[in-house]
Amino acid sequence: MKKITVAKGDGIGPEIMDAVLSILEQAGAKLDIEEVEIGEKMYMAGHSSGISPEAWKSIRSSKVFLKAPITTPQGGGYKSLNVTLRKTLGLFANIRPCKSYFPYVDTKHRKMDVVIVRENEEDLYAGIEHQQTDEVVQCLKLISRPGCEKIIRYAFEYARHYNRKKVSCFVKDNIMKQTDGLFHEVFKEVAAEYPDIETDSWIIDIAAARLADTPEMFDVIVTSNLYGDVISDIAAQISGSVGLAGSSNIGQECAMFEAIHGSAPPIAGKDIANPTGLLKAAVMMLNHIGQSKVAEKIVNAWSCTIEEGIHTADIFKEGISKVNVGTSAFADAIIKRLGQTPQELEKAVFDKKGQIILPDYKRRSAKEKVLKGVDVFVDWPGKNPEQLADSLKKLNNGIELTMITNRGVKVWPNGFEETFCTDHWRCRYEDKKGNTVPQEAIPAIFKKAISEKIDIIKSENLYEFDGIRGYSMGQGQ
Repeated sequence: MKKITVAKGDGIGPEIMDAVLSILEQAGAKLDIEEVEIGEKMYMAGHSSGISPEAWKSIRSSKVFLKAPITTPQGGGYKSLNVTLRKTLGLFANIRPCKSYFPYVDTKHRKMDVVIVRENEEDLYAGIEHQQTDEVVQCLKLISRPGCEKIIRYAFEYARHYNRKKVSCFVKDNIMKQTDGLFHEVFKEVAAEYPDIETDSWIIDIAAARLADTPEMFDVIVTSNLYGDVISDIAAQISGSVGLAGSSNIGQECAMFEAIHGSAPPIAGKDIANPTGLLKAAVMMLNHIGQSKVAEKIVNAWSCTIEEGIHTADIFKEGISKVNVGTSAFADAIIKRLGQTPQELEKAVFDKKGQIILPDYKRRSAKEKVLKGVDVFVDWPGKNPEQLADSLKKLNNGIELTMITNRGVKVWPNGFEETFCTDHWRCRYEDKKGNTVPQEAIPAIFKKAISEKIDIIKSENLYEFDGIRGYSMGQGQ
């Protein structure tokens, strides 16, 4: 018996979870289930993240969490429980298989079978935002080498584990050369350790277009948090329905399994919700805990049910579907077919058992880090960069003003009057001969700025690492 924690959630959550648990029981899953309360009731009881200390204790003890959708109350500063769970438990990998079941589920993509492996903890979803001026806010995109290596290595290990042939990397490193550049660099490093697996790399915009048009080009896709969030929903929808997709969230210690759809309050309690997404998540859970034969039995029974045209309302289509059933009847139909194998849809065979274990991250030898200057960001309501530069030159103290940008575009020296400027200015100070900048030169700039009444709102030191520039140039520089 394997202890797991289960939460029935909100909206349609309880009814689809009951359906899934009945299938798991009848299929012979060996589970010791501990149920916890999360979601709307916990928010209303004063738990700002929607989860109680008792639920945390259960999840951390069992290490495995099967979770139905929840409702986050609007307003009131309530925090997303999904984000809280993923970050607090270190669930760095989000895995979402997206497969078409043509002709039984309506789709334009007959041969689609794609797995999205999404980094789950950093990128723009670190949630570090600031309003810096009256007109400008910023969100910091954080990409770390350990974060890249863990998710990329997991993608390759997943491909090996499930006999996948190719891993594709989606980035935007033609624009974000430092952040997405690091992700791509690490992808190439890790890929070299897996010569048996084909690889390719794509710029995210054309990659998303090709995924939507010809998904059969792809097998396993690995990408960062925001891109993965977007393309995994696209992939699920074009495969047939977001309602058919489950996902896993994997960490070094704990794992969480859930449907990707929401709690759907308008149809709650009506016995019409499709439990497939949560069932697919439960199948991923069974593989994770080493009960792959039970997982095979459930997937094959589900495929038989779909082949026979026994469909819930969300996928029911005249001419393809034969019987329109509700949540509990759909579960009963799957249970009735346990032990059967499909005739047309692919038979499920899970050869390997247990979770994917990654080696511990090994920190590399530190590169030589050399200070080359500083970008100071200034709140200034004027429009003429020449006028701003005259003021900023008064802060020169061995390092000199070399560039001003506005929203990333160089506006001084030799800017264009056509460039629209707001009140947020990046002002770069460097040694014009390229020499190392002494640390004390930077606070001296701030000290002078106070006396000159220049409003510096933040700064970023400019470094080289082993002689390679670690900061972006201005657009047009």
